[in-house]
Amino acid sequence: MIFAIEEINNSTDLLPGFLLGYNVYGSCPSIPLSIGASLALINGQIEAEESCVSPSTVQAVIGETTSTSTIDIARTMGPFKIPVLSHSATCACLSNRQLYPSFFRTIPSDYYQSRALAKLIKYFGWTWVGAVRSRGDYGNNGMATFLEAADKEGICVEYSVAIYRTDSREKFLEVTNIITQSTSKVIVAFADGNDLDILIKELYYQNVTGYQWVGSEGWITYRYVATPVNYAVVGGALGFSVPNAYIPGLREFIVSSHPSLRLGNTGLVELWESVFDCILNPNTHNASKICNGEESLANTNTRFTDVSDASLLNNVYKAVYAIAHAIEALLTCEKGKGPFLNKTCAENGKIQPWQVLHYLTQVNFTTKNGENVYFDARGDPVARYTLVNWQMNYEGIITFESIGLYDTSKPEGQQIQMKDDTDAIWAGNQKNVPRSVCSETCLAGTRRAFMKGKPICCFDCIDCADGEFSNTTS
Repeated sequence: MIFAIEEINNSTDLLPGFLLGYNVYGSCPSIPLSIGASLALINGQIEAEESCVSPSTVQAVIGETTSTSTIDIARTMGPFKIPVLSHSATCACLSNRQLYPSFFRTIPSDYYQSRALAKLIKYFGWTWVGAVRSRGDYGNNGMATFLEAADKEGICVEYSVAIYRTDSREKFLEVTNIITQSTSKVIVAFADGNDLDILIKELYYQNVTGYQWVGSEGWITYRYVATPVNYAVVGGALGFSVPNAYIPGLREFIVSSHPSLRLGNTGLVELWESVFDCILNPNTHNASKICNGEESLANTNTRFTDVSDASLLNNVYKAVYAIAHAIEALLTCEKGKGPFLNKTCAENGKIQPWQVLHYLTQVNFTTKNGENVYFDARGDPVARYTLVNWQMNYEGIITFESIGLYDTSKPEGQQIQMKDDTDAIWAGNQKNVPRSVCSETCLAGTRRAFMKGKPICCFDCIDCADGEFSNTTS
């Protein structure tokens, strides 16, 4: 976010002569801390440099990461018409304009992802699956939409269970037992990475492997989950992720960063002391090694400096630029032709959040890497996903290989596009697509006899009655 703001402030093409400022709050992510930050921003508790003009209220908020925290921020900000742009909150519930009138996002809604998962299951011919979700707004809403879409696609769900990171081990063992007793070989997991990581480890301890996992973006490219132990359970997993992007200059900006001991700006201190194994402020600690903050991150290998997967970073980048383009349109408004009362424009120097909100609904721009950014009537972007596959290379490193795309702007039936030059790895390190059906296809000369109390995917095949015939499989 800071990189994008400084890039805009140094630009002569966008907002020349106008400087964007920012204030950063951490939430951990905790709902009370998120709401506290929201109230502080609304009440204008912002310390500004003497040379800057500090508005009484923030003009826009970028955040949050999780859907649950974002829901509370958007609900708090909505009545004040302060725009909230999230880079990562995907809950379809946030598209409700009546509940969240000032919410936008640069990541697709789960409304599209849930349907994409159902179409993916149908694409591979799986009609009998199990379902695991996180017990929260993200998992509950996403899975509910998936179950609805799966039913329309003729897919049957053998079981649907919920997990949460604070559940007891007995609860995770109970879920593990449900999985082992099932007959479906495909598991759809609409879950947060932290929740699923606990379940996967329990499955590993119980030696439960060989299932084909299909995942949501909440965990499918989450590096914390991608460990050798977990790979033994979910190797070959498929799932949709936000398309990756290259942001020119971002890594150079990050590695040139240095920490500060100034109150309110100490965000890099903990990272610095961890990376360089030293203490920045010897007055607060007894340490044998003291660092001065001038060390360089350029030659370090940390998650902080790794921008190879910049999918969510790119969403933050786009959110900042969306706000900048909204303000640009606001500042270039022609007097007497404005969108507000009596065709007025915003008063220069007294920009109001509701004015920025109006122009955000109309932004339409292209990023440096050629991505078109705009929002629909619900504040959502066009839904595009990369289909990734968990693979392990010769060095034992887990990679998320792109094997296809999903694009909602394409006609029905053409939205899933598989790559021709990529070989997928399936559950158990197999090269062939696994099967997961409740009942095998009935051969010619037989017909389906559905089982009482069982889903329509489960049936017996019985011989045709005298005088009747079937010359096709079904």
